[in-house]
Amino acid sequence: MTDLAELSASELVQGYAQQDFTPVEVTEAVLDRIDQYNGDLNAFVLVNRPVALSMAADSTRRWKNGEPLGPGDGVPTSIKDLLLTKGWPTLRGSRLIPEDGPWPDDAPAVARLREAGAVFIGKVTTPEFAWKAVTDCLRHGVTTNPWDLSRHAGGSSGGGAAAVASGMGPWSVGTDGGGSVRIPASFTGTVALKPTYGTVPLYPSSPFGTLAHGGPLTRTVTDAAIMMDIISGFDSRDWSALPTPIGSFTEGLDDGVQGLRIAYSPTLGFGHNDPEVQRLVEDAVHLLEDHGAHIEQVDPPISDPIEPFQLLWFTGAAKVLQAYGPNALEAIDPGLREGIEKYHHASALDYLSAQAVRMDLGMTMGAFHETYDLLVTPTMPITAFDCTRQMPVDWDGEFWTSWTPYTYPFNMTQQPAASVPCGVSPADGLPVGLQIIAARTQDRLVLRAARAYEQATGEHFVRPIRPHAA
Repeated sequence: MTDLAELSASELVQGYAQQDFTPVEVTEAVLDRIDQYNGDLNAFVLVNRPVALSMAADSTRRWKNGEPLGPGDGVPTSIKDLLLTKGWPTLRGSRLIPEDGPWPDDAPAVARLREAGAVFIGKVTTPEFAWKAVTDCLRHGVTTNPWDLSRHAGGSSGGGAAAVASGMGPWSVGTDGGGSVRIPASFTGTVALKPTYGTVPLYPSSPFGTLAHGGPLTRTVTDAAIMMDIISGFDSRDWSALPTPIGSFTEGLDDGVQGLRIAYSPTLGFGHNDPEVQRLVEDAVHLLEDHGAHIEQVDPPISDPIEPFQLLWFTGAAKVLQAYGPNALEAIDPGLREGIEKYHHASALDYLSAQAVRMDLGMTMGAFHETYDLLVTPTMPITAFDCTRQMPVDWDGEFWTSWTPYTYPFNMTQQPAASVPCGVSPADGLPVGLQIIAARTQDRLVLRAARAYEQATGEHFVRPIRPHAA
């Protein structure tokens, strides 16, 4: 008998249409999975069973009457605890934020999902103010990986990735300011899209400014495209929101990669990879070539923008803390405090210089994509590491940016970038992600290539958590 908690969103909607099962039955299966696994994973900070079952009952009636609201109707959905959700606290992983409400607003993506009939299961974990690439915080503890409970799930959308990877709902809506949907997708064997900046509006505006993107975490590329159809679109509350896209993100999804010009850069010219990660990514590139893509191994002509990114990142974090008074620094994650203190004395000239690097990087990548339709890299140079650590073993650097070299550059440039699973490392049995990047506004092309790879490999699985850490 099919385990309803392991179906993708598109499979669920097909089943609803055929009356094979109902949103109530699926929601109950997901809630049971949460009861079974969340104690070990710590993916959810809030689960509201009555609300979820009520929304599922409403959806069941719509499907029974032949009046579904769209392709998300009845799909169990988790929401990163960074996005406002009407009636539920949004604590952002911080002890500085009180739980008392009334919490009257939905963030734009949450509002669109509610309008589409999605079933809200609860809020999922984030590190404090989503500042880093692992998901742990003083308020809620650490979120672990369904593939190995001794490893990190990645961050900052780690709760959503752990939920999706373990069957606690087929999709989750998250944010990505430096890799925050792509990093946990790579670590957990799930799919993520960081769309072109402004495609998914944000409210309130991110303190990290125009680095922050909203986007989906899903089990399949098709589901990512479907969620994008729901959560994209202009919202006047976001001053930088793009116009509502014309057409569907599912258009051309199955057109393949025949004839596409793809640049393969294993390190972007400045990273280094675990050998098994590099081998699996190279295998994925060869598979794209076998399906008709024109592959050239070439690094884009860029250097690592780590220092400008960190200056923009931590001055943004300092702005967050302003709202909580002069003693806020003493109550936050020590690593976040260290970053804020390092860049606390940055001048306006320093900030503008970092922005100038960013503009040059965007211009360079724009020119690069006049030659190449897509750029392919590893999503991460490593697999998930020990969840008692903040840094992988034998990895030098002060902050999370040192071990995520392939994600944050494309927040600087605002380009669309996806992570799709490309295998499991035989060294540790953990997933590896393939990152696919295109020029700004070419989100459909990213999804099309990700879908072509997914179809060629058949990668689509839910990983039950292990009863004990390996």
